[in-house]
Amino acid sequence: MTQPRPSEFIPPPECPVFEPSWEEFSDPFGFINKIRSIAENTGICKIRPPPGWQPPFACDVDRLHFTPRIQRLNELEAQTRVRLNFLDQIAKFWELQGCTLKIPHVERKSLDLYQLYKVVSEEGGFEQVCKERKWTQISTRLGFAPGKAVGSHLRSHYERVLYPYYLFQIGVNLLATGFTSFGDYSNCTSQKPTLTNDTKDKEYKSHDLPQRQSVQPAETTTIARRAKRTEGRCVKTEQGEPCENRPNLRRRMGSCVAKSEPVLNIPVQVKQEPVELAVPAPPEGEKSKVRKLDSSVVEQYICLVCGGGGDEDRLLLCDGCDDSYHTFCLIPPLHDVPKGDWRCPKCLAQECGKPQVAFGFEQASRDYTLRSFGDMADSFKSDYFNMPVHMVPTELVEKEFWRLVSTIEEDVTVEYGADIASKDFGSGFPVKNGSFKVTPDEEHYVTSGWNLNNMPVLDSSVLTHITADICGMKLPWLYVGMCFSSFCWHIEDHWSYSINYLHWGEPKTWYGAPGYAAEQLEMVMKKLAPELFESQPDLLHQLVTIMNPNLLMEHGVPIYRTNQCAGEFVITFPRAYHSGFNQGFNFAEAVNFCTVDWMSLGRQCVAHYRSLNRYCVFSHDEMVCNIAAKADNLDLVLACAIQKDMSAMMEEEKELRERAYKLGVWHSQQVDYEELPDEERQCIKCRTTCFLSAITCPCSPTQLVCLHHLQDLCSCACSNYTLNYKYTLGLLNQMFKSVAGRAVSYDDWASKVNKMLKPEREKNDVEDLRALMVEAEKKMYPEMDLLRHLRQIIQEAEKSAAMAQQLLNGKRQTRYRTGGGKSQNQLTVEELRSFIQQLYDLPCTIRQVPFLKALLTRIEEFQARSADLLAEDMPGSSALQGLVDEGTGLDVELPELAVLRQRLEQARWVEAVQQAGEQPASLSLDCMRRLIDQGVGLSAHACVERTMARLQELLTVCEHWEEKAHNMLTARPRCSLDSLETALQEVNSIHAYLPNCLQLKDSVSRAREWIREADALQFGGRVPVLASLSDLVSKAKGIPVLLEPLARLESLVSEVQAWKESAAKTFLLKNSSLSLLEVNACLGFFFSVPIYLTVLYVCVSVLSPELEELLVEGLLLQVTLPELQQLYQGLLSRFSPFHHLLQSSEHDHHEKPEKHPKRRLEKENPDVQDRDKIKKPKKKKPKTNKERRREEKRTISPSNSLSDPSYSDDSEEDWSVCSAKRCLQPEGNEVNWVQCDGSCNQWFHQVCVGVSAEQAENEDYICVNSDRRSV
Repeated sequence: MTQPRPSEFIPPPECPVFEPSWEEFSDPFGFINKIRSIAENTGICKIRPPPGWQPPFACDVDRLHFTPRIQRLNELEAQTRVRLNFLDQIAKFWELQGCTLKIPHVERKSLDLYQLYKVVSEEGGFEQVCKERKWTQISTRLGFAPGKAVGSHLRSHYERVLYPYYLFQIGVNLLATGFTSFGDYSNCTSQKPTLTNDTKDKEYKSHDLPQRQSVQPAETTTIARRAKRTEGRCVKTEQGEPCENRPNLRRRMGSCVAKSEPVLNIPVQVKQEPVELAVPAPPEGEKSKVRKLDSSVVEQYICLVCGGGGDEDRLLLCDGCDDSYHTFCLIPPLHDVPKGDWRCPKCLAQECGKPQVAFGFEQASRDYTLRSFGDMADSFKSDYFNMPVHMVPTELVEKEFWRLVSTIEEDVTVEYGADIASKDFGSGFPVKNGSFKVTPDEEHYVTSGWNLNNMPVLDSSVLTHITADICGMKLPWLYVGMCFSSFCWHIEDHWSYSINYLHWGEPKTWYGAPGYAAEQLEMVMKKLAPELFESQPDLLHQLVTIMNPNLLMEHGVPIYRTNQCAGEFVITFPRAYHSGFNQGFNFAEAVNFCTVDWMSLGRQCVAHYRSLNRYCVFSHDEMVCNIAAKADNLDLVLACAIQKDMSAMMEEEKELRERAYKLGVWHSQQVDYEELPDEERQCIKCRTTCFLSAITCPCSPTQLVCLHHLQDLCSCACSNYTLNYKYTLGLLNQMFKSVAGRAVSYDDWASKVNKMLKPEREKNDVEDLRALMVEAEKKMYPEMDLLRHLRQIIQEAEKSAAMAQQLLNGKRQTRYRTGGGKSQNQLTVEELRSFIQQLYDLPCTIRQVPFLKALLTRIEEFQARSADLLAEDMPGSSALQGLVDEGTGLDVELPELAVLRQRLEQARWVEAVQQAGEQPASLSLDCMRRLIDQGVGLSAHACVERTMARLQELLTVCEHWEEKAHNMLTARPRCSLDSLETALQEVNSIHAYLPNCLQLKDSVSRAREWIREADALQFGGRVPVLASLSDLVSKAKGIPVLLEPLARLESLVSEVQAWKESAAKTFLLKNSSLSLLEVNACLGFFFSVPIYLTVLYVCVSVLSPELEELLVEGLLLQVTLPELQQLYQGLLSRFSPFHHLLQSSEHDHHEKPEKHPKRRLEKENPDVQDRDKIKKPKKKKPKTNKERRREEKRTISPSNSLSDPSYSDDSEEDWSVCSAKRCLQPEGNEVNWVQCDGSCNQWFHQVCVGVSAEQAENEDYICVNSDRRSV
């Protein structure tokens, strides 16, 4: 259907299951009374007999035969039946107009026409929904997904199928004054409705629910009436046969039509025509004459709307009353003549307006034996589930059953052999003098109280005082079930108990509601299916209606279930609604019984039946009087119950007789109503079976009424009435006194007990209650409710006192103790509070109560302190430990203890983390991981989560920096010192022990120290010694840091080593054992590098190129070499003619040198200016040491600097770049430069080195680097 598929059935909770011992099982009513306080709260219960109790199956299988009921499952469920009834009405409505109803399909699902009709009505009707454009809302309420434009389809289907029926229901017809033409109807619908169906639509097959019931005689069905009419006169000819009685005017006037258009509006009221226009049917002898009627006969038919006889081809003749109507005069008008039978509005109103017949089961046409029914049942189940019957799970059958009863698309029919009288074919239990012969070992089953033939007539059952044998109540009924056969919601007659025993077969599934929820269940079913109760107010008494337990539970009705297996009893309690179904082929037996506690409910039930005008199965007053007549032999408990019931009965009877006397009923007579059949003594108004009194009138001597309905007998005066009575009030009073005398001694004792047990009275000691118990035992009072109640109170008081003392002593026995010291069966605080309240509620005093109250006060104070402490974010562990110790000593199960222990573990962990954080030197990665592992096992808490998050974050950061520090220490190429220092700045903010980071810090410290040593060696004012350089280079290799001076130092050392090798090759003989230093030991004086250069300039012209190159390279090494000093000394002594030049050079060295005009002022054009702005020192291509030395030699050589013009050109690019370390990059049309007068000859912006134009012109400028070298 279009509405969402019902959710899968959810089984209700299980009802109680009792397994009595052999001793308990020996007294059926005693055991039932024992479990009553528990079982009546669920309405039903299951009893498993003790093992070994297996009565023989005594039914005569070969003689048993029965006609089962036919049950169509979807007709059983209340709401599904409402839908089926609605669809049947719609189908009948269209069938009477010659059309077949087909269920439309929307979104590939059958449309729920009932739900659509109901929802549209709730929204204000078709016109209102169209006016307010609510069809999208309608589609959503029907369960369709939004956004699929389903609303337009729903409107079309409603207008086509349901709207004509709606107009018929509200009474719109063609003769109504408000609708005299089609124009009036056009206001109701925008287009002409038609029942033309889509090819996907499924033809609806009417269920004809009322017509198939067993209560309906066959001749009254619609089909029979139609057949009878066809026999009288021909309405519809077959294959062109001539009509024998009356010409078929509709077919004659409206020739062949290709498409049927049914009547779409059904009027209810039809104007009565004063003249009968239909031609009467001729006698049989005149058939030939009728067959020859000419067109004048046709002219006799006129339209009842317009009164005209024209347009004969559009004139319709009703197949029910022969009235004629024009197709265009109908509301709505018909486009074509219908092909099938057609009914006018008057006949349609008569047929559809007939009252619904009460629903009931029809009987099967076949009679079964037990064996043939079993074969059919097993075959049905195995075919349905496609598996052997014993392999089908009960849960699957249950869900499938509730699915089938809720769908109208699947019609599953089963049969149920119900209410088979055991007196006709024998009970399943063995009975005395029965046809079934039992063995000596099975004799006890014949007299057992659990034998359903014996239970209703046991001494403790009040039904034994009913003289008539009532089938189903005093005599068991048999039930033969098959899969899905069901028994609907009902309560037992007179609200009595019932007991059902499953002899054999597959389980029977039961559902029950407690007696206190009976009215609630009735109210819910009436609310959910009001249409059924409108036509059948006593529907639930007919046992023909079922409703899904899940639906009832959703509306607050308590429902319980059970699966009754073979050999088990199910008992239903007074006024407990119950229903169920069979899982498969089985055989069960059931009967009713009534105990003493039922007496008051039985009288209430009679009053309830009177309000429903429902007949009684037996007379309750007659049963009470029969029991009272045996007062001398009555059981004390029954005597007391009868005394109370008789008191109420006599009081009511006295009031009714006095009322009748006041109304004028003065005649009376004695009548023995017990001798009359029940049918002859029923009140004609409420159908109550009369016994004590009744009213009759001479005008109708066979009719009578009860005194409640005295004025409903007839119209005669009350003075004509006669009061018929069974007993006078005096005789009733004597019977009452006899019963009271039997119960008086018990009443005295009972009054004492009730007085002591009153809650508002001052409590007595438990010893006073024991005295009453002793009195009852001495007088040998039978076991009764009050005696059992007194015994139970004494036992509870003694048990409570002993338990209270154990609680106070702290020595309460426990089965075992857990590792935490908690007793397995310790009382909870609520149980202790409830226990103390229970002690207060006892009708006697317990001396331990004040002490338990003090213990409870201590516990409540402990809970209050615990709540305050636990409200803190994270309390201290010492405070928590103190509360844990206190709570452990209270010997009560305190839920706060578990929370306190958890919080204690959390507090200890948080404190451990805090302590570790306060000592960063010991907070290693392993320590953090260990703390995290400990914290993971703790329960969730905000403080723990925050601490864990911070610890996790710290661990993540530490692991990251440890890994990063390790990578930086092992990186190739090594990281620069700046990057390491930047990393250390971040690491310093981490308070934890990080070995790699500490190693990184040490490496940075060593790198800084090395750089300081390198700077001191390089810029200390002295030329470094080779040994110092070598030591510094070796030290740098152990530092995992990129040291920028290291590469230059390593290169310098390599150059020195290369020069020494070249010098050795030049000055030493091959394979000489002497070093270069030893060879030149004779030269002992030393000159500074500038003097070497001066001599070199003088001597280069006379030295060989190789020697010249060697000397220049040695002078440029910037390292102090003894070999170079001795070599220079030797050369100086060799070239003595140039000694005066040396002296002159030395003299000039001390005098102010001649100033040379080396200042330069450049005027640059815009292009040059832009180049100066953007040009940066370029990274030149690396050169070998030898090439660099040659370039430096050319730079130093005066001849090259003076004679080689290309040098200036090549250096123009270098001059355009300022050599200052921090060039300010001056801009403008004029840029002033200055050249160093020292050894480097580099150019600088004047503004970059702080030199003015005047200073640069008049004074020598020596840059910092040249100054250091000169020093």
